[in-house]
Amino acid sequence: MQQRVQMPTYEKIAIDIANRIYGGKFKVGERIHGRSTLASEYNVSPETVRRAIKILEDVEIVQSAKGSGVIIASRENAFKYISRFSQLESIKDLEKQTKALIKEREKLDEQLFETVHKILDYAGKLRHTNPIAPFEVEIVPTCSHIGKTISEVKFWQNTGGTVIGIKRNHELIISPGPYVLMLEGDILLIIGNEQTYERVRHFLAE
Repeated sequence: MQQRVQMPTYEKIAIDIANRIYGGKFKVGERIHGRSTLASEYNVSPETVRRAIKILEDVEIVQSAKGSGVIIASRENAFKYISRFSQLESIKDLEKQTKALIKEREKLDEQLFETVHKILDYAGKLRHTNPIAPFEVEIVPTCSHIGKTISEVKFWQNTGGTVIGIKRNHELIISPGPYVLMLEGDILLIIGNEQTYERVRHFLAE
């Protein structure tokens, strides 16, 4: 199981202080509590507070000097700092949503694939009793129509059959349309009347 990365405590404190500055609790030019007081407020060690203040200094939100304590330097930079983390959380949320949608699509694709195979299997059983059940014809290497589209060879006009699917490289193409190429090894799924099967076999043998 993938472990979730936790934000360090000192970084959480830095974000909280930045929020308080932007919210107006701490004013620009104001001196905020000493490290010991902040450590007590956040229930952490003074070292953790020191690291939080150092982050805020690096992005020019506060200034720290010996004897002067920690002074608020910029409300604008506090806003920029907060926004950066807000955007990061938004990106994380989008990543989660994307992963969930991909999983759902994979599940739907699998269900669709299984349903289509059930239909084809059922149609195969009814091939001789149902005139609209599709039959299968393979494109052999000697077929002169290889590399041509269904429309180009006038498939329906010459055979009376309608191609409703193609099995290709262990995949099933549903409703391929008139502009799909016929390739060697393709298995065409065709519907038509009683004479269509023989017409298709004769046509593809040319």
